[in-house]
Amino acid sequence: MLSALRRVAAFFLSVTLCFSLAACSGDANAGNKSISPEDIAVIERQAIGFKEAQDRLGDLQQLVDDQNWVFTRNLIHGPLGEVGREMSNINVRLLKKDQANANKLAQKLKKALEDLDEGAKDQNANRMQDAYAEVVQSFSNYAEIIPSEALS
Repeated sequence: MLSALRRVAAFFLSVTLCFSLAACSGDANAGNKSISPEDIAVIERQAIGFKEAQDRLGDLQQLVDDQNWVFTRNLIHGPLGEVGREMSNINVRLLKKDQANANKLAQKLKKALEDLDEGAKDQNANRMQDAYAEVVQSFSNYAEIIPSEALS
């Protein structure tokens, strides 16, 4: 009787292990090798806002060159103010392997905009020029991580 119970328990344990292994045997990254069409659509919508902000860099440069403290800050907090949210929405839709770098690039751009804002607030032309150069470079770097399928 005890022997039969052991065989039944061993059988059920084997069946349970087989089903568990079968459920886990797939490639863990199988669904993460390409971005879904739904995610591409979201990235595309967010990339439009990002590109519109990037297109305003010429206006920003003119304000920095003119040492226009007030309108520099207005542009940063107005039309460029949503770029951080747009990058966050893009980042969560990227492949897992790309998200850490995307977050790093987004933080660098946000920091550059903060530095530019502080330079304008302090009416420090040199700080504004340095920060503006970093803003331009950061926009360019971040634009490279946007999937080409989302750019139309």
